[in-house]
Amino acid sequence: MGKKRLEQNGSKTLETNMEIDEKDDYILKSSNEEPKTHSEDWPLLLKNFDKLNIRTSHYTPLVEGCSPLKRDIRNYVSAGYFNLDKPCNPSSHEVVAWVKRILRVQKTGHSGTLDPKVSGVLVVCIDRTTRLAKSQQNAGKEYVAIFKLHNSVESEKQIRQALDNLTGALFQRPPLISAVKRQLRIRTIYECKLIEYNPSQQMGIYWMSCEAGTYVRTHIVHLGLMLGVGAQMQELRRVRSGVTSENDHIITLHDILDAQYMYDNQKDEKYLRRIIRPLEALLVQHKRIVVKDSSVNAICYGAKILLPGILRFENGIELNEEIVIVSTKGEAVCIAIALMTTSTISVTDHGIVAKIKRVIMERDTYARKWGLGPVASKKKMGLVQKAVEGGGGESSSNAKAIPQLEVKEEVQSPKKKIVEVEVEKNAKKEELGKKRKMEESSTSSEEEEDEDEDDED
Repeated sequence: MGKKRLEQNGSKTLETNMEIDEKDDYILKSSNEEPKTHSEDWPLLLKNFDKLNIRTSHYTPLVEGCSPLKRDIRNYVSAGYFNLDKPCNPSSHEVVAWVKRILRVQKTGHSGTLDPKVSGVLVVCIDRTTRLAKSQQNAGKEYVAIFKLHNSVESEKQIRQALDNLTGALFQRPPLISAVKRQLRIRTIYECKLIEYNPSQQMGIYWMSCEAGTYVRTHIVHLGLMLGVGAQMQELRRVRSGVTSENDHIITLHDILDAQYMYDNQKDEKYLRRIIRPLEALLVQHKRIVVKDSSVNAICYGAKILLPGILRFENGIELNEEIVIVSTKGEAVCIAIALMTTSTISVTDHGIVAKIKRVIMERDTYARKWGLGPVASKKKMGLVQKAVEGGGGESSSNAKAIPQLEVKEEVQSPKKKIVEVEVEKNAKKEELGKKRKMEESSTSSEEEEDEDEDDED
């Protein structure tokens, strides 16, 4: 019985295998089509990587660097930020100081001051991310405000019309209670929407999108003047700061305390990784240029972003637009100002693509790869030969005739080259030796003259 069952099962498996073989031919077929990569789900700055324009695909990958989400916990914290839900009453500076004390980090910053009575989104930057704080402070903001009218109005439509009139470029003077000088300034209101109005309480809620530095309290005072009844702000909450909104991983101060406690006592870092976001998440709206691994460290030292070092670039890059330079692993290298458009990059084969505005990555994260090309190698060989010839006992005229070394900006390293230092040291030693010989010869001649005079006496 058992043998029959085994034979039956074996025949069934053979039949199914035959059916599969008939349906599919498991053969690698040659084709001219490129393999499709689906990068819609790739994280942060690598999203839609396959849709970027390709300038070249040839480069040497380096072992240094890693994906922003896979950094070790120390680097992950120092290159991260919080989307903090600031509570009412403490000031922004107090909250940032508390975060610095809890995490025991060197530096903290924020994306724009909130008044003590205002709650909402406060982007708290840690250590290396503070380099992006200035750009986040200048980004647009969104608020939800509660206002109270001093008298009733005819209809809700009148309030909507007044809010529509209070959009665009407006003159504003800071409120009486403010930390800045009360000078007249121009601020742009992009959009205003009335969410709700209660005629019995003469109170309403509205949403506004505005430029950084706008005073919502002053805007509500102007709304009361437009309506002719007067108005006053009751409550304010910031719902968006730059690319970060209150729906994007917002946390509280208690979450930070709990995560740090778990890491200190149980060495569990998953809670810190859950509340901290990599700095690259702040740059997802910027246009991208992907550079080779060999040029990353040179950019960190301030080198120009040249066309031969570019692998991929995004559509729609305009002149003087702020862009982000990205490594092949998705790390933000620096923020730069574009000096070429997308069409120019695709046509030309040399030139400066962008100038650096702010370097984000630490120096020497990647290996130094400049000064290893054919031109630099020839210059180094020439320097070594001159150093050898200079040490072989040349005459003073030949020693002085060694020309100063001129190195092009593209090849010049940030520190003085070792060979140049050796050449200078050898020249100085020769000059000192010759001076000593001259002094010794002069002293010996004087002694001989003195001895001759003594003999004559």
